[in-house]
Amino acid sequence: MSETTAHAQSQVHGQAHTGQQHPIRLYLFVWGLLFVLSAFSYMVDYLGIQGYLRWTLILIFMMLKAGLIVAIFMHMAWERLALVYAILLPPLLVLVFVALMVSEADYTIFTRLAFFGAAP
Repeated sequence: MSETTAHAQSQVHGQAHTGQQHPIRLYLFVWGLLFVLSAFSYMVDYLGIQGYLRWTLILIFMMLKAGLIVAIFMHMAWERLALVYAILLPPLLVLVFVALMVSEADYTIFTRLAFFGAAP
């Protein structure tokens, strides 16, 4: 009985460590992309780009880097869709709610300025 249990446990233990093995070339390629995107982000400051274009470019590069990190290094590209939704959907919804609050705050301040006429 104990031999059967030990054998079953060794099989389960062996199966727990088997999984997908991704090529090291993929990780090196992603590291290279992250390096290039970081260089582009620093170039925005180095070239002295100002205004909305600066912030738009910086945010685009940040989101691209975050997407690569989440997809490849957190293995979200290979996970089930339900798990991806469970991990990525709540922060996305929080960002949507923050955008709604910013919009409402702007509306509130503009309404106060229109009716009361003085700066807060």
